[in-house]
Amino acid sequence: MSDLTYAEVGFTRPGLALPAGYHHVTARARVGAGDRAFQGVIAEMREWGIHRGAGLTVRDPQPPAIGVRVNARIGVGPLGVPAPCKVVWVHDEEDLYGYGFGTLPGHPATGEEAFIVTRAGAGGAVYFEVRAFSRPATWYTRLGGPVARAAQRLVTNRYVAAARRAATT
Repeated sequence: MSDLTYAEVGFTRPGLALPAGYHHVTARARVGAGDRAFQGVIAEMREWGIHRGAGLTVRDPQPPAIGVRVNARIGVGPLGVPAPCKVVWVHDEEDLYGYGFGTLPGHPATGEEAFIVTRAGAGGAVYFEVRAFSRPATWYTRLGGPVARAAQRLVTNRYVAAARRAATT
């Protein structure tokens, strides 16, 4: 995974502390209950629907697996910027599904982002979580500072909303 733009690979895994020296994002929300909600969110995550639901474009999608390249694009039309990433970890357990991907050269940030859905037993509450650490990688993200962080919070909220929709359909 030497083409990643950061050294702290895998630090978005559940139970690990996010590394120092980066801006951190964590969001966790109850999105439903029971097996149907849990499986609905997993299906949407495997199809990159959580990302599309947040307004990102994902080109040539493959199901998340370690080493899979994610050709995402942030923004609309000519204002969009490429955001290439690579999946660096995947957990697929009875009551937990998730993956993390790291930034590749050409991404406006450097760091890692993870998407995790958990279920408290077959009939229990379903939670969706986003964990990320990042810092600017380009002149425009460095210049954008607070605006870039506000945009990241907006996208994170859209991820959670997309997971909620997936849990109820």
